[in-house]
Amino acid sequence: MNMRIVLSLLFVLAVSGCKAPPKPQITDDTIETSQVNGVTLTHRHIVQPPKEFEPIGEDYRALYGASVMSIPDYSGKVIRQLETGQTYVVLGQVEHFWMALATEDNKDELIGYVPLRAVVKSALYDQTIRADRPRPRAKKKADCVSVDHSSKACKNANSGTWIIN
Repeated sequence: MNMRIVLSLLFVLAVSGCKAPPKPQITDDTIETSQVNGVTLTHRHIVQPPKEFEPIGEDYRALYGASVMSIPDYSGKVIRQLETGQTYVVLGQVEHFWMALATEDNKDELIGYVPLRAVVKSALYDQTIRADRPRPRAKKKADCVSVDHSSKACKNANSGTWIIN
């Protein structure tokens, strides 16, 4: 009987010194999954899942080096910059007309959000770039009239004043 009590106390003392295994450390790079509007999104911990999500799943190209944000708003953290002309996969459109992006290498992982006008469909990229280029303006002709058959007066196109020659 005494031996049982001694063994029981010894077991209790041994087990009481044990600690629970530590919880895994959550960092910004920890991969998480979220479900929004029936779509499962995989993302890093720093990227907050959207409240609304409309799936697109098409290739888009960056028009300029926009900031990829952690939330679909300018108040979020900047995660990285888009590379102009680089192809990205738009997973969907989220609240405030922002786009949820993934890279071509990992089409399933949400990397962050960019404004709607930062990317354009890949098929329309060349057309959009050509349309955005400044075109040379035609030079305005000087408006001249003859005065007394021996001299003339010309209107300056920039200032609108008349100069008599």
